Amino acid sequence: MKLLRFGAPGAEKPGLLDADGVIRDLSGVVPDLAGDVLSPEGLARLAAVNTEELPMVSPTMRLGPPVGGTRNFVAIGLNYADHAAESGAAVPKEPIVFLKSLNSLAGPDDDVAIPPDSRKTDWEVELAIIIGTLARRVSPEAALEHVAGYAICNDVSEREWQMERGGTWDKGKSADGYGPVGPWLVTADEVPDPQDLGMWLEVDGRRMQDGSTRTMIFDVRTIVSYVSQFITLHPGDIITTGTPPGVAMGMKPPAYLRPGQVMRLGIDGLGVQTQKTVAAE
Repeated sequence: MKLLRFGAPGAEKPGLLDADGVIRDLSGVVPDLAGDVLSPEGLARLAAVNTEELPMVSPTMRLGPPVGGTRNFVAIGLNYADHAAESGAAVPKEPIVFLKSLNSLAGPDDDVAIPPDSRKTDWEVELAIIIGTLARRVSPEAALEHVAGYAICNDVSEREWQMERGGTWDKGKSADGYGPVGPWLVTADEVPDPQDLGMWLEVDGRRMQDGSTRTMIFDVRTIVSYVSQFITLHPGDIITTGTPPGVAMGMKPPAYLRPGQVMRLGIDGLGVQTQKTVAAE
């Protein structure tokens, strides 16, 4: 299934994308795509719904993040060896874990507002893991049992704040709207191998990133297990798993984002995001 949430920010309703590409309203079936709805049993109940009986939603309706009730927005740094190289960093021996503020969560096509004192805002196409059931200190062998599905994340990053303002990554990753997720949560049964997905990102029509999850250093099951040793993961939590090379920081000279540009990014089977950059008010 392709599950989604639509409507104004903070007032999104649950929905799904049917086999014909039509958005259907699930708000008469479940209150939100959160909590137990994301469990295997909850997803099985949604899969049994007759989509033709659900109300249709306008294709122009805004899409929000595809899950609600998120408690933790976790990110993994330098998880592609070639991206580590372009960043001038060593390949990590363990996953690098940091948090993005929940304020950074945004819909897949929302504008990205660049703060007035930002000089080095960058892009990162990433595979996001959506947690479906509580995961606390789970083994790698059991890790995928806790995954509801996958989505696209643009881990927008302010590199000066990340690298040059005291050594902690979180503040360079957490500006309002710096974490678009979606357009859909694609359930795990429709992603047979999350380690074999092509991924790309364009800025103003120019291809910047063109990679594959095959080149991850730490795979999905390792990441879920590892993070769960330190952070209890709840249904609706998001783990974004790192980016392939091609970010602005690695260019010579770097070409960071400025207001008035358009980012377009996608991952095989998970849809496409499109964001315009604007100046924050």
